[in-house]
Amino acid sequence: MGFKNESLINTLELGKAIKRRREELKLSLRDVADVTDVSASTLSRIENGTGRPDADNIARLTQWLDMPVDRLMTKHTSDNIEPVIYYPHEPTTDIIEAHLRADKNLTPETANALSELFRVAYQQFSGTKKK
Repeated sequence: MGFKNESLINTLELGKAIKRRREELKLSLRDVADVTDVSASTLSRIENGTGRPDADNIARLTQWLDMPVDRLMTKHTSDNIEPVIYYPHEPTTDIIEAHLRADKNLTPETANALSELFRVAYQQFSGTKKK
């Protein structure tokens, strides 16, 4: 089981998480760059799915996102079971998204659609609408 040329970090998920948090907080790439010490151009590439962040940038960004880095790890297990890892302080919507992505009965597209559906419904019914 070789890992050559396989990234251990799902940079697409990282990019989506950064963009979502940035938009929720109404921050520019420059604002996030100032807070995380990751350049705005690197952030842009990560958000667009073309960037390959190094370990330091991954650490800075997951800390800013308050997200366990394990959430971004690609799993290479023989039994194909992907554990769902989260911290109790994470938003419920992020925890549900992790569970949906780990569900082997769902395509990535379906998991994303259900995640967004849940996110919108949760904001509506919990009174946590975007400000």
